[in-house]
Amino acid sequence: MRIEPLLGTRLPIIQAPMAGVQNSALALAVCRAGGLGSLPCAMLSAEALVQELELLSAEAAGPWNLNFFAHSNPPAEAAREQQWRAALAPYYAELGLDIEAISAGAGRRPFDAATLELIAPFRPPVVSFHFGLPEAAIIERIKGWGGKVLSTATTLAEGRWLQAHGADAVIAQGLEAGGHRGHFLSTDLSLQMGTFALLPQLVAALDIPVIAAGGIADADGVAAAMALGAAGVQLGTSYLLCPEATTSQLHRAALQSEAAQHTALTNLFSGGAARGIVNRVMRELGPLSETPPPFPLAGGAITPLRSAAEQRGSSDFSPLWSGQNNSGCKAITAAELTLELAAKVGA
Repeated sequence: MRIEPLLGTRLPIIQAPMAGVQNSALALAVCRAGGLGSLPCAMLSAEALVQELELLSAEAAGPWNLNFFAHSNPPAEAAREQQWRAALAPYYAELGLDIEAISAGAGRRPFDAATLELIAPFRPPVVSFHFGLPEAAIIERIKGWGGKVLSTATTLAEGRWLQAHGADAVIAQGLEAGGHRGHFLSTDLSLQMGTFALLPQLVAALDIPVIAAGGIADADGVAAAMALGAAGVQLGTSYLLCPEATTSQLHRAALQSEAAQHTALTNLFSGGAARGIVNRVMRELGPLSETPPPFPLAGGAITPLRSAAEQRGSSDFSPLWSGQNNSGCKAITAAELTLELAAKVGA
């Protein structure tokens, strides 16, 4: 079973949506090469999303993917927020920032009915979700215009749940993957597996295509995943040095340094577990800590530190998202990289 007939792509390659390091330019480049380009939408305003949708619908050479979060924002807890600010206070003092000036906010929006109405006129060919799926009526509406629905599973139980709730394909996200875990039935990280342990179990258990993600960085890795039954492969980290990505210079430098060999799961940047290159704040406060408020509420207090440090040329407080295998990062065009990744799997 291959993913191309379902998605309408020429290649079984999906570019992972990566908020903060890309816009539609990267997605369009991957589409032109025959893969599925993806746009991360959870951090976009309505106006920015419409602008990107207009570009994608006008310029895409094939199907494209919009990615949203299906989480529920937790209620704010004043005591937890104060505990988090107290932990960060020494860094605020070091950088000369006013901790009382922090503007609270989740920073990441869950998919809702208003967003559905905004994207519906553009009839996106593929809509993918992180953290489960929205309600059944939304899934039916997307499928009604011919859209395909994907979502991420980090365990066998999540894969079965997604199939039962209308997903057209499941993305098997191994523990090696960069960025946020897509878990939604449980946040217990001990339940999660590596990609090549999770993938064959999902392939055996599900009747829908399974897409491999996490720790795959080159054509050999893509071929290995396909040999284990993957219908396609989703890669993100390998695209971070492409010129079409908006990856910061500090992030690019980290990816090309010895520091890139050490990644870890951390909840310091958003409150949710996500994999990135270990930096100062991860070493000193975490990387996993019980202090930050839950996802996505932790971001409000740490973002000013990131901004101030980056202005000084430091990535001490930056989320340097990366998978465990960043050996495939190349400063070549996204189209070239996409074709390279698919070179050993045939048509």
